[in-house]
Amino acid sequence: MAATTHTVTNQAPPLVEYDVFTADRALSEGVERHVAPELADEVREELAGLGRSAGSAQAQQWGVQANENPPELRTHDRYGHRIDEVEFHPAWHRLLGKAVAAGLTDAWGRPGGHVRRAAGFLVWTQAEAGHGCPVSMTHAAVPALRADPALAAEWEPRLTSHVYEEGLTTPSLKAGALFGMGMTEKQGGSDVRANTTNAEPLAGEGEYLLTGHKWFCSAPMCDGFLVLAQAPGGLSCFLVPRILADGTRNVFRIQRLKDKLGNRSNASSEVEFDGTWARLVGEEGRGVRTIIEMVAATRLDCVIGSAALMRQSVAQATHHAAYRSAFGGKLIDKPLMRNVLADLALESEAATTLALRLAAAYDSDSEQDRAFLRLAVPAAKYWVTKRCTPVAAEALECLGGNGYVEESGLPRLLRESPLNSIWEGSGNVQALDVLRALQREPLALNAFLTEIGQARGADHRLDGAIKDLLTELADLEGMEGRARRVVERMALVLQGSLLVRWAPPEVADAFCASRLGGDWGAAFGTLPHSLDLASVVERARAEV
Repeated sequence: MAATTHTVTNQAPPLVEYDVFTADRALSEGVERHVAPELADEVREELAGLGRSAGSAQAQQWGVQANENPPELRTHDRYGHRIDEVEFHPAWHRLLGKAVAAGLTDAWGRPGGHVRRAAGFLVWTQAEAGHGCPVSMTHAAVPALRADPALAAEWEPRLTSHVYEEGLTTPSLKAGALFGMGMTEKQGGSDVRANTTNAEPLAGEGEYLLTGHKWFCSAPMCDGFLVLAQAPGGLSCFLVPRILADGTRNVFRIQRLKDKLGNRSNASSEVEFDGTWARLVGEEGRGVRTIIEMVAATRLDCVIGSAALMRQSVAQATHHAAYRSAFGGKLIDKPLMRNVLADLALESEAATTLALRLAAAYDSDSEQDRAFLRLAVPAAKYWVTKRCTPVAAEALECLGGNGYVEESGLPRLLRESPLNSIWEGSGNVQALDVLRALQREPLALNAFLTEIGQARGADHRLDGAIKDLLTELADLEGMEGRARRVVERMALVLQGSLLVRWAPPEVADAFCASRLGGDWGAAFGTLPHSLDLASVVERARAEV
């Protein structure tokens, strides 16, 4: 007979076999708000199906397996031929296949495409985040390729396909394709104008040979890549296929895979070009302007991906607290723990609400929304991705020692959490991008102020924050040193305005009191006691 100390009691059951979409009230309500009524039933059914898959034991096992068995580089075959292939665990392919089949690379031109795709990306990322990198880049490559109608006609049907075909083969023979990106180099990083990769024109129109390197080339198993290189006319954007039209392999030498803090399931690499065939996208000398269409879309995915990691962190923390007892009662009923959980829930809901508003702006044909995105995307990317790591860390602490153990899944969320703040330009890059738009694009600022102005008069703390922000924006001279402060305030005011308009009163009240009214400490769990924290926590729980 087992000793009584070996009897397992007072442990929370696994958060498994639940609908990730429907259990997320902020997300499901946001989709209802932004999707046209005639699409509502179709989209709800689609996302609920994906939500059940994401919450299944099978998908969770795939996530574990893909991270415990990271990709391996095979530079040569057994005979010594250069092949430069990356091998992944079968779980990676299952995760990626499900993402493609769910339409997570298909948003452009689809009714309600960006909102339903953003919601799906937020849901499925909670199963495993690493495979979202090629999904995001494939989705984001479409607007950049449209700079060349012929290339778009050739590649867009493959990129938006709902069919996943692993392995490298002639592009015209594949029912679906994936795209990656190669921008940064050793000597420049985010300063892509310092790139030295050279593009030599060939006789064929728009054809070049590339020579150089890329310090970060993510998902090198993809079928094609958008890269930057120096052409005679200046920095330009190029399409580099892995397999050429005649079936031969393009020169694409993978030097090594990066050994990363997190994102272990995904392959990030260093690659060398040596007479690598490429096709010009857009005009010579306008590479940044061409590829920025891709960057803007992937920056939005950084926001969505961080919102997903926050949501899963909060779901795990509230689930644990609902079952775990200590000091004479359930953790979720303890005032101090409830304060922590409510604070985390506010951060998660604000991130989700903002992400969906940005996706809805992408679906809009309004010039106002286009101008709004110019400021809102980098501001959101700056702030939401920065909040992700402290949310994941605090959620892990809610589980105590259990949270520090790999089997809980929280360590993987914590390791993943800093990535989106670095990918597609770290915090300073985003802040400087906002500053540049403020100085050069008055229509963007007008659109941003119009957006937040829709909630004016609804909450005195929001009104005060808007007034303070306008004071900050009135003096753009010498702003670089305070750019982070300004961008943070812009993001918080935007989140507050959206919650005041759309969230339940207890959520909006708590957010405005803490984030905008200043009644908030430096750590999570310092919300004023007068707020309805129980309702905020209950709203955030993931029911099984």
